[in-house]
Amino acid sequence: MPTAPASLSVVARRYETGEPVRIEIAGGVIERVSPAWPGQSLAELPWVAPGLFDLQINGYGGVSFTSLTVTAEQVRQVIRGLARHGIAQLCPTLVTASHAELTHGLQAIDAACRADPLVAAMVPGIHLEGPWLSPEEGPRGAHPRQHIRPADWDEFQVLQQAAGGRICLTTIAPEVAGAVSFITRAVAAGVTVSLGHTAADGAQIEAAVVAGARLSTHLGNGCAVQMPRHPNPIWEQLGESRLTACVIADGHHLPPSVVRSLVRAKGTLHTVLTCDASGWAGCPAGRYQTPMGEIEISANGRIGVAGNPHLLAGSGATTEVCVQQAAWMGACTLPQAFEMASRNPARVLGFREYRLMPGDPAHLLLYRPGATAADPLQIVGTLVAGQWAHGGA
Repeated sequence: MPTAPASLSVVARRYETGEPVRIEIAGGVIERVSPAWPGQSLAELPWVAPGLFDLQINGYGGVSFTSLTVTAEQVRQVIRGLARHGIAQLCPTLVTASHAELTHGLQAIDAACRADPLVAAMVPGIHLEGPWLSPEEGPRGAHPRQHIRPADWDEFQVLQQAAGGRICLTTIAPEVAGAVSFITRAVAAGVTVSLGHTAADGAQIEAAVVAGARLSTHLGNGCAVQMPRHPNPIWEQLGESRLTACVIADGHHLPPSVVRSLVRAKGTLHTVLTCDASGWAGCPAGRYQTPMGEIEISANGRIGVAGNPHLLAGSGATTEVCVQQAAWMGACTLPQAFEMASRNPARVLGFREYRLMPGDPAHLLLYRPGATAADPLQIVGTLVAGQWAHGGA
């Protein structure tokens, strides 16, 4: 981590209560939080919340982390740039691809982290989504069929070495050959396992959970377009209390009623908000050739597989948009949405939660709310371990 200022203080309104506080930071850690009644109007103060932590971001601005050509410098620029969206930490995510593409992408992320201490602080781990997923049309989503394969612990170990040991999360379909043994080994190695892109039945999901799986990757997506009313993979995971649900609340992946239902069923302590941003998030509307095939970005920001209206190819939104959308949909309050996109992902991955408490890492987000509930948040600044990654004095 780059040398943070010896001391720093921030005066802002707490995201949960609106109370004005002074947050004093030393050595990258919150040292003291105290009331601070400013001379100016409260309306002039920004608000402060825990910095966002997104465990599923695939790239941004035309740069995909899953690529044979991505460079460490491109990774560095993308990750640093995400601080503009209030993101203090993230798990760069690689999706199903050839072994060579995965190896190269992982090496590029590792190199970026080793070259830039701020990037290393923003990347507590890498998410490997696939290639051990359902080969079926629908559950597979936009993941390329030719690279779907059975679970292979030996391959994972090679990929983990390429990543410099940084893979902390992997998504697997519990019905693929070798899944249970793979999950058992991954959990023993300290890797969190999530279930996703699956058509598994209840017995297969139960076996995966008993083996140690603890997350559901973008629950409600990565599943068949049509399925039995019950049982089906959504109900089986939603009703499994040992699984925390990841939810994409970008307004395209799930309708508001589904987001509300998922959050209410799991509760705000066991729901994680993610944006699942595609490598083409932030790009203009149009068609793009990608390693996953041709995608199309609509004028409203929806990213889908070209010619297939049912298949999305990641999201065009970033995390702060999903936080605001989840609250606007009525799934939770805005303070709860902030926690589902910061404290919850840190906790479920086994990292230290960060709040606005003395002793916590100083990962902070300063923002101004919109004039109405549906207006976007204005990101004023992002602190990573006490250092301004965006904004600041």
